[in-house]
Amino acid sequence: MKRMRQLDEIDRRIIAALQQDGAITHTELADRVGASSASCWRRIKVLENAGILMATVRLVDPAKIGRGVNVLCNIRMHSHARDARAAFESFVQTRPEIIECFSMSGEWDYLLRIAVADVADYNEFLMDILLSHASVAGAASHFALSLTKYTTALPV
Repeated sequence: MKRMRQLDEIDRRIIAALQQDGAITHTELADRVGASSASCWRRIKVLENAGILMATVRLVDPAKIGRGVNVLCNIRMHSHARDARAAFESFVQTRPEIIECFSMSGEWDYLLRIAVADVADYNEFLMDILLSHASVAGAASHFALSLTKYTTALPV
């Protein structure tokens, strides 16, 4: 198992601040976390090289770009063979409407979060694309009625 890098209090403050605002300047970050700008820059580079800090992105409001419906879709596979799983996971990577995919334990093999415009859009995707994949034996769909909590920030 890969050993986790030990984070000190300054690292934790840097991570927390960057999760709230990835565009913050090093000077603003230094003021927030109580370190020098140069120290923050060095620490960020170490955290990036360790794979702790990943890509800097801008979050988009799904409803404002016509993707306001979230569907949670459980997938059951025909086979659990390595090649069947690899084929399905490769397929998932090519589909922009699938925004999250989890391999699951229990009754279902995968859980997908799919962002679509409306029920008709999802129906077309489900019937014409998802259920047509050779690896997929079945699916169960659940429509999110509202969003109670959404965060990309992890506790540190």
